[in-house]
Amino acid sequence: MKPIVQISLDLTNIDEALETAALAMRAGVDWLEAGTPLILAEGLHGVRKLREAFPGVPIVADLKTMDGGYLEAEMMAKAGATHVVVMARAHEETIKCVVKAGLDYGVKVMGDNLGCPDMVEAARWLEDLGCDFVIHHIGYDERRGIAAQGRRMPSPLDQLREVVNAVKIPVQAVGGLTLEQAIQCPAYGAPLVVLGAPLTIDADAFKTADGNLEASLRMICEKIHSQTVNSK
Repeated sequence: MKPIVQISLDLTNIDEALETAALAMRAGVDWLEAGTPLILAEGLHGVRKLREAFPGVPIVADLKTMDGGYLEAEMMAKAGATHVVVMARAHEETIKCVVKAGLDYGVKVMGDNLGCPDMVEAARWLEDLGCDFVIHHIGYDERRGIAAQGRRMPSPLDQLREVVNAVKIPVQAVGGLTLEQAIQCPAYGAPLVVLGAPLTIDADAFKTADGNLEASLRMICEKIHSQTVNSK
């Protein structure tokens, strides 16, 4: 598949999210993500507002589902989400329920391996259970906690090639990527490139980053879209 650029709207109010999303679409972003902070703040209302404003645009609801999988996926699908996220650390039955809801309501399921002891094996497991995408994810708290100890902050790129080679479904790398690293993702075989904290969202305040965001996003999108995804 061709590279896809997704912006993570990790914001806490729908008005700023809509403004940022409009800017991102003008710049060439392909998918919108209702980030976890936005879902916590605005819930289904936020997803509905994004769908009303951007008909036809894929919307990822970053639910990080751990339980009640069918209902959560169903609710987000009915609100207009096209993709939902379930955690690999959830019970197997929860993942199966999200996959079933995805089939019933026509939404794709993204399985997130955040916090798994063996992230490569977790990616295989998510694929085996029927997920459509793998999110290879190093968490916000994990990164900051390790950095505070004076140790090297982990990066999704550390094991990205291994994860990509372990599955047949598309992979997305998430977690503290620099601009240069995000642009490199297709070369690793990961076609879904997420732009969010700290690239376009202030990672501490969870608000839109200052500066000429639209011009920066346009440049990033052009660089990513011009690439060919490295074959496995």
